[in-house]
Amino acid sequence: MDIRAYNRRAWDRQVESGNEWTVPVGPEVIAAARRGQWHVVLTPTKPVPREWFGDLRGRDLLCLASGGGQQAPILAAAGAVVTSFDNSPRQLEHDRFVAQRDGLHLTTVEGDMRDLSALGDGSFDLVFHPVSNLFVPEIRPVWREAFRVLRPGGALLAGFANPIQFVFDWEKAEHGELLVRHTIPYADLTGLTPDELRRWTDDGSPLEFGHTLEDQIAGQLDAGFVLTGLYEDVDPGHPLARFIATFIATRAIRTS
Repeated sequence: MDIRAYNRRAWDRQVESGNEWTVPVGPEVIAAARRGQWHVVLTPTKPVPREWFGDLRGRDLLCLASGGGQQAPILAAAGAVVTSFDNSPRQLEHDRFVAQRDGLHLTTVEGDMRDLSALGDGSFDLVFHPVSNLFVPEIRPVWREAFRVLRPGGALLAGFANPIQFVFDWEKAEHGELLVRHTIPYADLTGLTPDELRRWTDDGSPLEFGHTLEDQIAGQLDAGFVLTGLYEDVDPGHPLARFIATFIATRAIRTS
């Protein structure tokens, strides 16, 4: 299966169904961001510390796999020069919609987060990459490409899923029951039964991958980054959130 093509179609369908991460922010949010009153998230609920960004005015910022008319327009309104790079054409349409509605300058590029060859070396001061690498089967190329497109001293702000949530039977977890079933690394393509996978794809849901913490964190270090910040967050709707944080955010610097 062509995972990128399938998940592109799946996320376009998520836009049509009104997934919460595909709903453009309103004009009042953009107006507030222009006044310096803004926040964005890398994980489901916790705002990213403002000090992780520094002064955004005039800085080149790549929103990586975060289309949907939310983070990219807010960061553009806050003063950054934003490029939104996403696999879903419909998600990018929402970024352009907000930009046109509110008079923002924002560039959009469609592509695979593992291949940023459309972007030049050292093009950005910041890469903002919220939870999305669970939709690709390998993530170390994502870290290497983020390192390449950053300038020395640039920062990668990334959010990702704690792999522990992929250990449990997803259908039972949706009903509040935690039943250990899967191993990590995890992939829907191999972790689900043929009938389960058929129901999943017939429904048009994106295919997911549960990556190891070694690939998530050591993968950044191996790409050349220096880790300078980390926090945890939860998905309040997941039963595991009663026991452990289910998402992680990191800040990492390209030092040279």
